[in-house]
Amino acid sequence: MISFRLQLGAALLFCVAAPDAIAADICRRASFEDNSYILCSVDLAREDLRIFWRDKDAKPYRTFSALAEELEAKGKTLRFATNGGIYGSDLAPVGLYVENGRELASANTASRSGSPSQIPNFYKKPNGVFFIGAGEAGVMETGQFRAKKPRADFATQSGPMLVIDGAIHPAFIVNSNDRKPRNGVCASSPTEVHFVMTGGLVNFHDFARYFRDGLHCRNALFLDGGRASGIYASGLGRDDAPGHGGYGPIIAVVE
Repeated sequence: MISFRLQLGAALLFCVAAPDAIAADICRRASFEDNSYILCSVDLAREDLRIFWRDKDAKPYRTFSALAEELEAKGKTLRFATNGGIYGSDLAPVGLYVENGRELASANTASRSGSPSQIPNFYKKPNGVFFIGAGEAGVMETGQFRAKKPRADFATQSGPMLVIDGAIHPAFIVNSNDRKPRNGVCASSPTEVHFVMTGGLVNFHDFARYFRDGLHCRNALFLDGGRASGIYASGLGRDDAPGHGGYGPIIAVVE
């Protein structure tokens, strides 16, 4: 009888623990059509998603490891991180940046002229804002975000938008030869956020199609590409070193 009770208790413990064990793996490998990706999905009902920029000395963290070390000193753990939008040579955000409810950089509504290939990614209008507030998250085109003013405890502006209200960005070219590493973000529901890092070289149009047709997101935002993009995912053995001297804003899950 005692042995049966012990076995039953162990089985019940496994049933309770199993969902947490499954949820612990935020990132996994995925594929869509002919391209490979790393998909990191965050459930805001279970996980603490934030955006970081500067450390306790008011200097940019630059690396995921530096953020992890500062969090560890506070008794917290970095579970996942990725670059959080386009930044300048000083690692400051190019556009809107909000952290803990404080606007530390204002929205950037400037435009650049020229052919699409000559215009920097941030200025390939429309660009947009990824935001987190009151346990929900979303992606909005910058003009809509400024007009609707959703609650944003954290926000970062980047560009271009990949998907706008279900439509792929009009500047993207089918079968384009402009294939690079890229990463982006979308929210398939107010509490389900997806971060995607390309596993190889992908053009903008194919990348946007994965968000729209693979993840069923009506709005998605490019975070950056080339050596400026990276992730921290211990389960995949990833702690990507930054290009361009360091990361600017960092989006992270903290435990």
